[in-house]
Amino acid sequence: MDTPGLTTDAAGRSHCTWRTSAPEYPHYHDHEWGVPVADDIQLYEKICLEGFQAGMAWITILRKRERFRRAFDGFDFSQVAQYGEADIERLMQDPGIVRNRAKIVSAINNARRACELVAETGSLARWLWAFEPAEDERPAVVDLAYWTVNPTSPASVRLSKALKRRGWTYVGPTTMYALMQAMGMVNDHLEGCFCREGIEDLRRQFKRP
Repeated sequence: MDTPGLTTDAAGRSHCTWRTSAPEYPHYHDHEWGVPVADDIQLYEKICLEGFQAGMAWITILRKRERFRRAFDGFDFSQVAQYGEADIERLMQDPGIVRNRAKIVSAINNARRACELVAETGSLARWLWAFEPAEDERPAVVDLAYWTVNPTSPASVRLSKALKRRGWTYVGPTTMYALMQAMGMVNDHLEGCFCREGIEDLRRQFKRP
């Protein structure tokens, strides 16, 4: 019998149940989710996409991710920071992305805030990784079996507040906890998932910025 939150595949491997809930998830689960990231552009992309995901299913964003990348100049925040009203209108006409004006404006705003942060501290990655929680600091709510509950944690609350003070938007505690999961700041592959130990190894080897 499968452990709650885990499913055993035909090869006898146990994995997070959500891995097989959509065709795009196995690759994302096995090769991306929880892998530590230190690249500023990749981190800005993750912040943006988690913001666009707010109120929607992550699979919707994942399926549109390549179109998002083309629409937002590869999420090079130095370029996105230069966007103006014409770019907003261009993005609002793009059926391949989420055409939500507030979220598009937020992505542009956050690009400008990212430029400010890098100018001040030298690295978006270095600033973000300073919020990595202690090993014993767990989220207040965890239900990752089907992603039906988006947890927060004390660390994600701190990160959210710090970003909001700097003028970032769509960076609430739930969104920031999803970012922490995606960028490898926490390892939320369930105990027993075949990816969990591999992610732990990557986290041990990862050189924090």
